[in-house]
Amino acid sequence: MIQAEISIYPMATKTTSASFYIAKAIESIQKIEDIRYEINAMGTILESDNMNTINTATKQMMETVHNLGIARVEAIIKIDSRRDKDVKMEDKLNSIKKQIG
Repeated sequence: MIQAEISIYPMATKTTSASFYIAKAIESIQKIEDIRYEINAMGTILESDNMNTINTATKQMMETVHNLGIARVEAIIKIDSRRDKDVKMEDKLNSIKKQIG
């Protein structure tokens, strides 16, 4: 299973808020097959069994923001690829929560 956290940063927008652009980027991946996502305050977690699907979603998110008139888009991507067992996003969170007193 592969999880990737992506944070998209539209540059030189007319406002300091990026939520419109982020929402449109997330909407753009909703119909991609074999991908799950979860948003958080600092980024979006993508999950798939296929790295190409993660790459497709990342590219789609960036292209969507560009297509909204943003000439420069920065992205930070962190990837966790695990092959020894099938661990989903929720499993990772539950493992941490068990360790918290």
